[in-house]
Amino acid sequence: MPHPRATIHRMFELIEPIATITFSGRPTNAFLALGLRDYWDGYFAGRAAPLGLAPPEVVHAVLYNFADGEVARHIPWVWGKTSPHGAIAVRERSSAAALRSRLGELADSPDLARAADLATRAALSAPTEGRPLYAGLRALDPPEEPVARLWHATNLLRDYRGDSHNSVLVVHGIGGAESHVLFALARGERPDEFSRLRHLPAAQLTATVDGLRRRGLVNAAGQFTDEGRELRERIEARTDELAGLAYDTLTAAELDDLITTLEPIAASADTSDD
Repeated sequence: MPHPRATIHRMFELIEPIATITFSGRPTNAFLALGLRDYWDGYFAGRAAPLGLAPPEVVHAVLYNFADGEVARHIPWVWGKTSPHGAIAVRERSSAAALRSRLGELADSPDLARAADLATRAALSAPTEGRPLYAGLRALDPPEEPVARLWHATNLLRDYRGDSHNSVLVVHGIGGAESHVLFALARGERPDEFSRLRHLPAAQLTATVDGLRRRGLVNAAGQFTDEGRELRERIEARTDELAGLAYDTLTAAELDDLITTLEPIAASADTSDD
């Protein structure tokens, strides 16, 4: 019996601050120390590394939600400064260090070790078909140290959900930039002020919003129509359903235990001290 959608979505909320610590200051600085130029060099090196020396066109297709040419500004340039294997090691080591710094005493608690084991069981149980980034991460050996193991597991679970989400977007005919517009509107933000869209040329962003308007998803004021809001909810519901496959290996009691254990960990991870 699948777990309830609310439970699966709660797991998404809890793994997000743990996994995304990889985009914080300490990992960024670790990549800069290799000779990379900026945050985005480190971002693409870390995320693309499980794909090996894939060309930028492939990385663009897998990551899905970047403007044309954006990946190519970083891939393959970064592989002149490090290798995919080296980037994986730097990302894991620096992410675990950043997480340990934020967790304090929680880092060495039995609860964290138990959460790492349960999350790893889930993270290694999901199907890889149609999920290229998750499959690349699954090919890596999980760390033994509990904090690093927990970060690795949440990173796997996040990208399993992300690959699933991209598939749902494709089915519904929503491109990468369009998905960011819908996300911005759901957050009550203007697309031209949303951080993941500010890099787009104004004409391209206008064309993206106009395309959504022609489909009846956005109104003349640049806000959701009822149809647009319903579509986004349908996409999120199907994404949660697919993401839930990763947790089928856990009993309801084990998943409840994982949620309870992750709550203080996620709260501590969701702070900025770097």
